Amino acid sequence: MELTHLDPSGQARMVDVGTKADTHRTAVARGTVTMSHTAYDAIVQGNVKKGDALGAARIAGIMAAKRTSDLIPLCHPIPLTRVEVRCEPVDGRIEVEARVESVGKTGVEMEALTAVSVAALTIYDMVKSIDRGMTISEVKLVSRSGGKSGEWHADDQPA
Repeated sequence: MELTHLDPSGQARMVDVGTKADTHRTAVARGTVTMSHTAYDAIVQGNVKKGDALGAARIAGIMAAKRTSDLIPLCHPIPLTRVEVRCEPVDGRIEVEARVESVGKTGVEMEALTAVSVAALTIYDMVKSIDRGMTISEVKLVSRSGGKSGEWHADDQPA
């Protein structure tokens, strides 16, 4: 198996995507923030001292997707055409989902994963005065499409 981010001498390099065709690319990632009932209730009722935790998390996730190449070494800067971040309270936890789209030469999986991660970290930051024991878990790619690899869905993978 050839590792695309290593040159022939084993040194890290940025992959040349210049000859790849521009295609519509999408990626969806998800993660979970689990917390105490007190922290969860504060978020749902809008009683977080720092303000709207879910609104701040959505904006942080969008901003993070746009800055992924500044954060992840060897990641290409990509002109994004859409970033949507959802933060939904569900049974004592916050489910975070990001959908990222672009028309370009390389995929947007890292942008979706970064959006989810930073949105989850923002929720933690907004509510840490109530619950420092929150956990961020299950950050994963759910689906991707575009390019020569085509469609991929986590649900289609063997366990």
